Amino acid sequence: MLLTVTHTTRYTFDAPVTHGLQRLKLRPKTTHGQEVVDWTMDLTGARAEAEYDDHHHSHTALVSIEPGADAVVVACRGTVRTIDNSGITGNHTGLMPLWTFLRPTRLTKAGARVRALVEDVDADRRDPLEFLHALSRLVAERIEYVPGATDAKTTAEEALGAGKGVCQDHAHTFISAGRLLDIPMRYVGGYLKMNDREEQEAGHGWAEAHVPGLGWVGFDVSNGMSPDERYIRVASGCDYGEAAPVKGIAMGGGDSQLEVRLSVGEKVLGQQQQQSSAGRQQQSG
Repeated sequence: MLLTVTHTTRYTFDAPVTHGLQRLKLRPKTTHGQEVVDWTMDLTGARAEAEYDDHHHSHTALVSIEPGADAVVVACRGTVRTIDNSGITGNHTGLMPLWTFLRPTRLTKAGARVRALVEDVDADRRDPLEFLHALSRLVAERIEYVPGATDAKTTAEEALGAGKGVCQDHAHTFISAGRLLDIPMRYVGGYLKMNDREEQEAGHGWAEAHVPGLGWVGFDVSNGMSPDERYIRVASGCDYGEAAPVKGIAMGGGDSQLEVRLSVGEKVLGQQQQQSSAGRQQQSG
């Protein structure tokens, strides 16, 4: 499948910025199940300072906001060829040892609610794959998908307590529970082609678990499936904070407003097809 992405992020500031830096994780990489055919990123009100692959092998760009700018626009456009690997991205590689993905983070630290959730999973824990699929279903049952109910700072425990959230909360809760059983887990951010529209409000988020004999396997809790050819991986980390598409600081500028425009479609025989696959979106933060 040939997927096309147009992703524009615009920050508008109430006053001119005197100094600002942003860390961008917006460029996908060629890896298991996907090949980046072309990708461009244009900046307005900012300039690129450095590009590198971080400790999770996510492509990262550091940009500085031009002094006096009252707006910053990051416009990405590209094409990615994908195949269906049943959610399997393969053996672990990179600089971070597997035990790194067992440690809790602020967003994924397990408390009484997550521990109780694990006890309620009706599956044989000796079969990691069976257990993880059952866990995914239970998380989706316990956390209703409600856009706007949470934000980027909401923890797994808080989402379980509220009983509602978005893809980010589903992934964090799933990750938190899996780590209790010593299963390495990581967060993945990217794009999902939807079935009813190309225009979307935000990117998507899911989780990956490291399963013996298979390596990393993806689980999209919100949609009850493993990622297929409709998904594009962009960045990964121990939680959303490490894989967030945009993070930054600014001096001056006052309050800021964020506007995101995202379109994910399919290109067939050189023509962009309107029909997309079903899916829900992660709330961006």
